[in-house]
Amino acid sequence: MKITVLVKQVPDTATQIQIKSDHLGIVEDGVKVVLSPYDEFAVEEALRLKEKIGDCEVTALTVGPSQTAEMLRSCMAMGADRAVRIWDKSLEKIDPYVTALLLAKKLESAKPDLLWCGRQAVDDDMGYVGGVVAEKLGLPFVAQVTRFEYLVDKKAVKVVRQIEGGEETLEVLLPCALSAQKGLNEPRYPSLTGMMKAKKKEIEEVNAIELLPNAAEEARTTVIDLSPPPQRPPGKMLQGTPEEMVKELIHELRGRKVL
Repeated sequence: MKITVLVKQVPDTATQIQIKSDHLGIVEDGVKVVLSPYDEFAVEEALRLKEKIGDCEVTALTVGPSQTAEMLRSCMAMGADRAVRIWDKSLEKIDPYVTALLLAKKLESAKPDLLWCGRQAVDDDMGYVGGVVAEKLGLPFVAQVTRFEYLVDKKAVKVVRQIEGGEETLEVLLPCALSAQKGLNEPRYPSLTGMMKAKKKEIEEVNAIELLPNAAEEARTTVIDLSPPPQRPPGKMLQGTPEEMVKELIHELRGRKVL
C-alpha cells in the first residue's frame, strides 16, 4: 500500500507573531517553525497503519521553500519512508489553490492508495487544500476523522468523523483521502535513531514550474490586509462580601447580555 501525507510547515503556536509593516505577512526572522499539529495526527495514523499491515510505504509531501526540509526530516524521523518537496524560487507567494494544484499534479503519477492530511493548517486555518486535492484526483474525501480502521477484506477504511452535534461513521473504498482531527491519536516523538537516519535520507525535490507552468497565474485569493486580533479588555475585580460580589457579577453579565 502507498500512503501519502500532505504536510505543511507553520509558525509554532507558542511563537509571538508580529505583522509586517505592509500588513501582508508576518515577520519571519526568529520565528520557530514546526510541522502543523493537525498534520502530525495524519502522519502518526499513516505510520500506525504501516506498522499494522507491514507492506506499506509512507511519503510526506509538501509545497514550500528549502526551509521546509527540516520539517520533512521530522516526518522521516517519526517513521516516514520518503519525503518530497515541490517548489520554485519564482513562487514567492502562492495561495492554497495553487498549492492544491501542485500537490494534485504530483500525485497524478504517484497514485497513492490512501491520502492523509490535517483538517487545517494552524497558520491560515483554511482547511482547504486537502479537499481540493481530492477533487482534482477524483477521490472520495472525508474530513475531520477522529477514528480510523483499515478493512483488509473490503479494501476499504472505516472512519468516524465529527459533524455538527455528533459523529458520523462511514466505510470508504480505497483509494480515498482523509483529513485528521484532534483526538485521532497521540503523535509519537521522533527517536534519536530516527533522527540520525533521517539526516542521511535524501529529500526528492520537484520543480513546481515543470509540474504547472502557469502556477503563478492560477491563484484564486490575495491577502489584502493582515492584522492582529483586538486586545482583550482588562478584567474587573469585584469587591465586597460574597453576596455583594455575586449580585455585582449577575448585574455585569446581564449588562453584557450573557444572562
